[in-house]
Amino acid sequence: MYSEPVVIIPPLRAVAKIGVMAAITALVGWGSHRLGLAPTSLAMVAVCTFIAVICTTLFFWTHRVAVAFIGVAVLIGTRAMTLHGMLRATELDIIFFLIGMMVIVGALKDLGFLTWVIQAIINKKRMNGMTFTVILCSLSALLSSVVDEVSSIVVVLALVFQVCDTLKVRSSPFVLMAVLCTNIGSAATMLGNPVGIFIGNKAGFNFSQFLSGATPISFVSLLVTLGIVLIWYRKTIHQMTLVMEEHRQVHHGLGPLIRIPYRRGLFVLVATVLIIAFHHQIENILGLTGVENKNAFLIITPLVIAGLLMIYRPGRARHYIEHDVEWWTLLFFMLLFAIAGGLEEQGITQNLADKLTGLVKGGPTAMVPFVLAISAVGSAFVDNIVFVAAFTPVIQALVERSAEFSLLWWALLFGACFGGNITAVGSTANIVALGLLEKRGHLHIAFFEWLKIGAVVGIVTCVIAWLMLTFMPMPHPAGHPVVEREVIGPLHEPHLSPKTAQ
Repeated sequence: MYSEPVVIIPPLRAVAKIGVMAAITALVGWGSHRLGLAPTSLAMVAVCTFIAVICTTLFFWTHRVAVAFIGVAVLIGTRAMTLHGMLRATELDIIFFLIGMMVIVGALKDLGFLTWVIQAIINKKRMNGMTFTVILCSLSALLSSVVDEVSSIVVVLALVFQVCDTLKVRSSPFVLMAVLCTNIGSAATMLGNPVGIFIGNKAGFNFSQFLSGATPISFVSLLVTLGIVLIWYRKTIHQMTLVMEEHRQVHHGLGPLIRIPYRRGLFVLVATVLIIAFHHQIENILGLTGVENKNAFLIITPLVIAGLLMIYRPGRARHYIEHDVEWWTLLFFMLLFAIAGGLEEQGITQNLADKLTGLVKGGPTAMVPFVLAISAVGSAFVDNIVFVAAFTPVIQALVERSAEFSLLWWALLFGACFGGNITAVGSTANIVALGLLEKRGHLHIAFFEWLKIGAVVGIVTCVIAWLMLTFMPMPHPAGHPVVEREVIGPLHEPHLSPKTAQ
């Protein structure tokens, strides 16, 4: 688990940032009122509170949880959100899923599986720069699709550092390659990114539906990204090939050959993925059908396997819970989801959906590039789960009007994940990678160095997602209430919550 460094902010800088935050909050609140998005005082409170939390995330990252605590208290204290609404909006099912997966990943580390993966690669015969780059990008995408993106990037960078330290070559280009492919691969399944499980659960996709829709787009995007990095870093890759040939003349491999028992870890990983993959079929067999039981087995599978692993290794159970579970991050997610729920409770998201349908003509297909662009730009500067939590109620409001708008869930997913590649702060994996790079004393990746390659990859992959979403049939969440319920009414008719309507 990563502990955040103590950050002392100079008073003048802190005052300046607070002033900017206050100005942005006031401007957004005033603009919302002028646009008719916040017609009541309570709606204004909900808008301003949400914007204040978002600004804190941008300017005072260390204090985001503290401000989120205060934000929830303000919403409840002013009656802008009910206590029941807060508890409903915290998305405890998603939180429990993530806790279980974090415990499983911690056990995989203990069982030596992830170390075995590294050993299998570094001792591959006839390795060259091209082969290493292809393996690195493929491994980054594959691992991030079956374990969380943070654990994935930690494992992959351990490989990068070992190889680069052995060969005495600059590691930062390979760190960048790994992170870019990690963010792309994390969009392929529900397992790789909190954004995936959040969107999948909110939209009502089961694992196989999500896989059939997300994996082809992620795979094509990965191939294109691999082509981009091979061209972009061709000189670096060629230099690594030359160094490897020189090293091979003296040494037998890139690292010591160590026998690592991997079978138990491999069994745990395969069992977890297979059970999750077939959770819909298992739910049907067990009679867990209907909206109230949607994805029930998907949520409980990591909890059951995590519980069995803690029984199997009782001496490490407390370590898994205390050190492998990112409680700080999960708590922030819960509070953020609750604050976003305040916008929905006040009818703001419904009003915003009305404005969007009036602004963008042509239905869901025409709205796809708009949502892709907005989510990509937003996720480039704000952690993607933060942006997704903010925009999800708007997508829900649109889907409630017509099931055809479920296409926008995919646009939100790929915009958030692919847009996270644009800047160094676009995703959690980016921040963790930079921290590990600096911690080991390697070269720092400058903002504009990241931006040049990140913007190219981010824009190109978003265009690929747009084209494939336009021409490729995408699965709809069958049996989800947004499909079964009647259309609320014409798109131009505003739909307000009972509280707002009063």
